[in-house]
Amino acid sequence: MDEYSQGWKDFFGNWPGDMPRRGVLVTSFDEQILFTGFLTSASFLLIERRAPDSVGGRMVMLPYDKISALKVTEVVKLKAFRAIGFEGALTHE
Repeated sequence: MDEYSQGWKDFFGNWPGDMPRRGVLVTSFDEQILFTGFLTSASFLLIERRAPDSVGGRMVMLPYDKISALKVTEVVKLKAFRAIGFEGALTHE
């Protein structure tokens, strides 16, 4: 597994406890998937959609290397991000 994929695997595997397990996953297929929960494995992330997609798919199994970004949709305190290694200050601090 490359460093990029390992980073996503580590993030989802160590999801901050203070952060709700939902958001929007952006994939390398230019798809944005609103999710309400997830499971991790050695090679894949299994995400649960809030509503089925146009063909009825409610869950998506995605290899870590196909994740492009994560959009956080909840208000999350900065300490949750600092707990997983983020550093520095934001403008509203």
